[in-house]
Amino acid sequence: MTIAGVTDFFKEIMRDLYTSLYLAIGGSIEEDSFDWSSQAADLVSTGIKILILLAVLGFFYWLFIYLIKQNKARIRLSDRREKIMRSVLRYIWIVASLIAIMSQINFEPTTVKATAKACIWAGIYYVLWTSSGQIIHKVLQHYGLNASIEQLLKNILSVILLVLGLASVMAQFGFDIVSLVAGLGIVGLAVGFAAQSTLANFIAGITILLEQSFQVGDWININDNEGRVVVIALRTTHILTRDNITVIIPNSNMASSEVTNLTSKNFVRFNVRVRIAFEDDISQAREQIIQVLSDTEVVLSRPEPSATVDEVGEYGVFFIVRFWVKPASVARMPKIKEDMQEHIKNAFDAANISTPYPHMRLLMPKDVDYPIPTKPFATTTQAIDPDVSLTKDSK
Repeated sequence: MTIAGVTDFFKEIMRDLYTSLYLAIGGSIEEDSFDWSSQAADLVSTGIKILILLAVLGFFYWLFIYLIKQNKARIRLSDRREKIMRSVLRYIWIVASLIAIMSQINFEPTTVKATAKACIWAGIYYVLWTSSGQIIHKVLQHYGLNASIEQLLKNILSVILLVLGLASVMAQFGFDIVSLVAGLGIVGLAVGFAAQSTLANFIAGITILLEQSFQVGDWININDNEGRVVVIALRTTHILTRDNITVIIPNSNMASSEVTNLTSKNFVRFNVRVRIAFEDDISQAREQIIQVLSDTEVVLSRPEPSATVDEVGEYGVFFIVRFWVKPASVARMPKIKEDMQEHIKNAFDAANISTPYPHMRLLMPKDVDYPIPTKPFATTTQAIDPDVSLTKDSK
């Protein structure tokens, strides 16, 4: 390609850009003449008219906001309602400004009309979406249903309102909603086969929310994970452990595993084990244990706590101490048990009740003559266990 050919190529590109710019500002080509001055004048005139319309709309918006602010106390308008009214006025102002701009830049009247209708439908569905949460909350509160069902209904209603809102807006611009829905159904079927695990978790989440075997706020134990349920979503369940760690479990695992709900009733029982020596008084030890339980604030007096002999073992008498607490105390149960065992030990020490350690007692008959070794004992590096006591049988 010669230099002249390259030059002509770039000239042709610049001529096309020049023509496109002229047509973009509303000009028309007649005999390859471009009247830039008249088009610039029309453009400036259109801009001035748009600015005037926007200024008028902005003035009315500011006026209504001012009136609401000045008469808020007189009409007893709450902060929430004031916020809603401000949002509605702001939306009306934005839509009116958009329509005013479109009407001045040579949009087709049908397009402007369709845009106005689409904005009205979008506003209606937005109001329904924002108010649906409060309506659902009041209805469920009236019937005594829990927060898990509330979250499920909010999610489902949000999806329904979103789909209907998009369909209504698109219908104003001539889209065939029936064909679109049919296409989405086919796509949804294909996606369903590709995401079977996600659908399984979704269905399991709905089942959990409907069965209410556990709810948000309950303390549960599942697969060695123990904690408070903080979120039951449509796909996963979130558990907050005592270590402030969030464990996220798929709902399909939650539905197929054994779940222990520790706070489903009004109170729950726990127990600890303590031991005393054989020589100590069982009744006195029981009194000390019951006194410690009565002094522990979280332990309920009804049902009554108990301290019974669970085992007479090799190293002492073992007590099993049973007590009841409210569900709110379950999260602090390890600390409660540790403090309780410490207080019981202190009470035993004050009452001269010993807590034996594992030991071995060797009993040797008195009338048996033991041979005296002729050789000294062999030296060994193994230390003698101080817990082993050697005594002679007095019989």
